[in-house]
Amino acid sequence: MLDRNVSRRRLIGFGAAAAAFVAGCSTDKGKTTTAQSRSTTAANAVDVQAIPRSPLQQVPAANSPGAVAARHAGAQPTRWGMEMDGITSTFAATGKQMAVTFDACGGPGNNDIDETLLNLLISQQIPATLFLNKRWIDANPGRAAQLAANPLFELANHGVAHKPLSVTGRAAYEIPGTGSPQEAADEVWANHERLTTLLGKPPRFFRAGTAHYDDVAVAIVNELGERPVGFSINADYGATASAAKVQNAMKAAAPGAISLAHMHRPNSGTAAGMTAALPALRSAGFTFVHL
Repeated sequence: MLDRNVSRRRLIGFGAAAAAFVAGCSTDKGKTTTAQSRSTTAANAVDVQAIPRSPLQQVPAANSPGAVAARHAGAQPTRWGMEMDGITSTFAATGKQMAVTFDACGGPGNNDIDETLLNLLISQQIPATLFLNKRWIDANPGRAAQLAANPLFELANHGVAHKPLSVTGRAAYEIPGTGSPQEAADEVWANHERLTTLLGKPPRFFRAGTAHYDDVAVAIVNELGERPVGFSINADYGATASAAKVQNAMKAAAPGAISLAHMHRPNSGTAAGMTAALPALRSAGFTFVHL
């Protein structure tokens, strides 16, 4: 069975440090690397059948966003945050499996790509789940198509406007959330459709902007046919962490862990930290899986 409500002992990066999470999707004023500037073709040699998966196979059948929103009209949430029933933050591993995930938040200052990070995953043949925001896809259609065609990567939904998913407008890190059931459904669905067109099949997973949800919004995501995903390792604190801190955070990996980092900040410490951490985890016996 899934561990949908990760234990606090295994959750890295919450508490006081969690405020840094949102910084990964604020405007980056430093030098950037255009997402379509480079590409690597070697990854296309990967045999998709050889990539192991976690047990997170089944998702609900999708309902229309209007019907889902109507069912929750007037509903009042009772929970808010990054961990609750219905959010998958770990999985039931077979042996020493873990899943690495990376967000591309999109929008002003956030449409770049960390090619060093992607080339690391490709050269080391490390499968990863990439949560792409619709604005990032729209800014980088060619690069998004390359990622979609690469069996190392499973593409997932990171929303339309990178908003916390709420039915009351509740904010996280001073970012206002979606303000109604319909707005929450729309934040999921427009990118669901964009990814379905890109992939030829619907995405299976959704992560809200800032990774915050209320419980009504969690139900809405599930009813739209995607699984809300959190994390158990906050690896790069919103792409603000040094390489050493990223490496240290990843050392906390346990079987069934889901790590979160960011792939749109080429000037951050994420790539260097992952370059140190991921081969070491593999040497320690970990297998990397798609969600």
